Amino acid sequence: MCIKNLYPLKLKPVLKDAIWGGNRLASEYKKSDNPNKKIAESWELTVHKNGVNIIENGEYANQTIEDLFKLDKSIVSPDYKSDKFPILIKFIDAEQNLSVQVHPDDEYAKKHENEFGKTEMWYIIDCKPGAKIVYGLNNNYTREDLQNLIDNNKFENCLNYIEVKRGDVYFIPAGLVHAIGEGILIAEIQQNSDTTYRFYDYSRVDTNGNPRELHIDKALDVCIKTKTEYVNPKIKDDKIPWLEVLSQCEYFFVSRFDLKTLKKTNINCPGYFCSVICLDGKGEIIYKNKKYKIIKGDSYFFPAGINNIKITGSIEFILTTLSNIK
Repeated sequence: MCIKNLYPLKLKPVLKDAIWGGNRLASEYKKSDNPNKKIAESWELTVHKNGVNIIENGEYANQTIEDLFKLDKSIVSPDYKSDKFPILIKFIDAEQNLSVQVHPDDEYAKKHENEFGKTEMWYIIDCKPGAKIVYGLNNNYTREDLQNLIDNNKFENCLNYIEVKRGDVYFIPAGLVHAIGEGILIAEIQQNSDTTYRFYDYSRVDTNGNPRELHIDKALDVCIKTKTEYVNPKIKDDKIPWLEVLSQCEYFFVSRFDLKTLKKTNINCPGYFCSVICLDGKGEIIYKNKKYKIIKGDSYFFPAGINNIKITGSIEFILTTLSNIK
């Protein structure tokens, strides 16, 4: 079935709690009427068994993005065939350290979890001074080496720590050991998967007083055991100062737009959908002479095939689409 009369779809976030979450998504991004509410993750674009966005505006209001996807996969791209939506996008507020974890690739995840693998990227929206992430390992290790460190409660000794700053970008391929450190607020673009294998969780317990589950054997199966070198994926063109390419891989193409010194920009979606999440400011999305307000924290989905969208205002946003890399 081909859905007609498509337009920019404003999405209601799916909110997730965790013991490490803070209140910035509630207080600064207005994800809750209670500014003190603890929100660990706000899923801005999701068609997943663990969360689906409801459409908030226009003809399809109160339906889900999954409803439209099941009716017409071409909202992703004209030739999209998979029954699974490709991308999941989040805001993450880490008031405390996240667990040290790793994600499987497509082959392992499909075999063991019936999911996509999970390659992702992080954009550091903000962070406290001196905040750090775990980004891979600090040396080459065998499986036995890592198991011995785990058994002797010395796993942190093998981790590669990087101090981060606002505006940094980190590409996290499947298999890379990683963790978000305390005091970091990020935008995360990832494959549509919720499969995470925990190596280490600082001996924390859940709300019932039970240790949080670890997944050591699976984590050791999938992790990259060699020393990690980091390469910044950002590409900046001095001729287009308001556009920054943040990350490009076979799963997604991500860019950041800063229109604070520009009157407007045009967005077209002839081949793939586009997702827009607003990092700061306020403005308008204009399509077929209709105006849609967009403010800090908002998420919009532009179905594939809609063209001549204009975005105006003093606004900073991240745009995600699929990549044409084969």
